[in-house]
Amino acid sequence: MTRSTARELAVRLSYELSFTSLTAEELLEETLTREHFESLVAEDALYAELPSEKQKRYIRTLVCGVAEHGAELDSYIEKYAVGWKFARIPLVASAVMRVSMYELLYMPEIPNGAAINEAVEIAKKYEDEKVVAFMNGILGSFVRQECEA
Repeated sequence: MTRSTARELAVRLSYELSFTSLTAEELLEETLTREHFESLVAEDALYAELPSEKQKRYIRTLVCGVAEHGAELDSYIEKYAVGWKFARIPLVASAVMRVSMYELLYMPEIPNGAAINEAVEIAKKYEDEKVVAFMNGILGSFVRQECEA
């Protein structure tokens, strides 16, 4: 499994947090299992390979970080979503941006460009081009204002 695939799984799990009463830890315990992946592989190739322990730690860091810092990340999205109310932003797009912003703020080992590029590539799978361009603009403004010295 590539880091890109692990990141996309983290986005999906971060999205799922919006619809479950489970904590991030409970959701991860339930979903990062061989049985769960085997039950979904016929529907989605993303589940073809179980993450390694290193990839599980990466996914866990992202999902728990997004859960812990959700309000902060959402405030950044709202701040840079000029002309849009947060409620208008598609839930998948906000999940992608939360994961990317978490990486930008709290994972200095990940280059800013990689975090943004990966977010855009994931978004292209789920959103139309206008939403992807909007997200790219938000993330670009965010990194210029909040992450660069």
